[in-house]
Amino acid sequence: MSNITPFPSTPQSAKPGQIGFDRQELQRIMDLYGRMVSAGHWRDYAIDMGRDAAVFSAFRRSAERPEFRVEKRPALRHRQGMWALIGEAGNVLKRGQELPGILAPVERKLLRIVGE
Repeated sequence: MSNITPFPSTPQSAKPGQIGFDRQELQRIMDLYGRMVSAGHWRDYAIDMGRDAAVFSAFRRSAERPEFRVEKRPALRHRQGMWALIGEAGNVLKRGQELPGILAPVERKLLRIVGE
């Protein structure tokens, strides 16, 4: 009379269905975004979470291409680094293992904007 059905689980070798940012990563990115908005440089953002990568895009205007994209690709963790900063033209500006190092060029640009 009692029929027990096991809870479906994914095997350890299977990839997760969606890549995302954890709380600390998103906090660091949104902190930079807020400072760029208060400086009057960025106006909009978008977050895309897919099977291969999580992408945060920052826009000067919402109708344009993103000025910067921060990509997290865990599959590249042991090769080139899972973090990448990509410019407006689609070129990789910086790649590495740690998020603060990837955001450093944008933070330097923020210092230049505030200094002017």
